[in-house]
Amino acid sequence: MKRNKLLLVALVLGALYLVYSLVYWSGASTSGSGAEAAGALMATALVMPHLVAVVVAVVFNALAFAMSKRPFALVAGIMYAVAMALFPIYFFFVLVQMILCFVAFAKMKGERNPSAS
Repeated sequence: MKRNKLLLVALVLGALYLVYSLVYWSGASTSGSGAEAAGALMATALVMPHLVAVVVAVVFNALAFAMSKRPFALVAGIMYAVAMALFPIYFFFVLVQMILCFVAFAKMKGERNPSAS
C-alpha cells in the first residue's frame, strides 16, 4: 500500500504546530501574577477551541496517512479549515496543512463499493 506524501507533510507540520502551541499556551498561562495571569488565562480560553480543532485535524490526518483512507483526508482538511475559522489570527499556521489535505484527498483513488456494480 502506497502512502501519500502530502498527508505525511501535513501530518508533520500539524504535529509540530500542535506541540509548539501546547508548549506556548501552557507557558503563557503559568507566567505572571495578578492581572497578567488573568489576561493569559483569558487568552488561553480564547485559543482553546482552535487547539481542539487542530488536535482533531491531526488525529484524522494521521488516520488518513496510516490507513490511506480518502474520507479521513477530507475530514482532516475540513478540521484544519475549522481551526482557521475559530482563530483567524493564526490562519497561517494551519493553511498549508489544510491545502495539503485537500490536494491529497483529490489525488487519492476513490473507494469503490463492490456491491454497487
